[in-house]
Amino acid sequence: MTQNKTLFLVEVAIFTALAYLLDLVSAFVFARIWPQGGSVSIAAVPVFLMAFRWGLKGGLLTGFLLGLLQFILGYAQIYTPVQGIVDYLIAFGTLGFAGLFAAQLQNGLRQNDRRKWITYLIAGTFIGSVLRYLCHVTAGIVFFGEFAPKGQPVALYSLVYNGTYMLPSFILSAVIVMLIISAAPKKMINL
Repeated sequence: MTQNKTLFLVEVAIFTALAYLLDLVSAFVFARIWPQGGSVSIAAVPVFLMAFRWGLKGGLLTGFLLGLLQFILGYAQIYTPVQGIVDYLIAFGTLGFAGLFAAQLQNGLRQNDRRKWITYLIAGTFIGSVLRYLCHVTAGIVFFGEFAPKGQPVALYSLVYNGTYMLPSFILSAVIVMLIISAAPKKMINL
C-alpha cells in the first residue's frame, strides 16, 4: 500500500510539473492573441492522464496543483485574489473531474473495447474542459466585463472570448490523450 501511495505522489508531482511546462510554452506562443489571458494549450493532457489513471483524486489534485503553480510562480494574470482563485485554482482543478470516468475507461481498456474507452475518454475530457470553461466564463463576466465591446452583453463576450481558446484546447487535448493511451493502454490501468 505504501508503494502505491508513493507512486501516486511521484506521478502527481511529475505530471503537475509537465502540465505547468506545457502551459508556459503555449502562453509564450499565444501571448498576444488573448490579451486578458488564455491560450490554446495542451496543459490539460497530464491532468487528464492522471484523472484517467488514478480517478478523481489524481485528476483533482494534479489540476489544483497546476493552478497553484501558475498562481504562486507569477505566470498567472491575477487582478484580485478571488479572480485568481476562480481562474486558476478552481478552473484547473475542475479538469480533474474527468476522473469520474476513470473506472469505465479502464474497464474498456481491460476488455480491449476501443469504442468504449474512447467514448469515456471523450466524455471525461469534455466534462473537465466544460467545467474549466465555465470557471473562466464566470471570472470573465465578474472581473473582465469592462473589456466587452460597447453594446455587447458581458456574458456573451465572456462566452465567446473563452470559447475561442477552450474549444481548440479540448479537441487537441482529447486527441493527444487518445493517442497516448492507444500507444500504452496497459500503463493506464491502475484502479
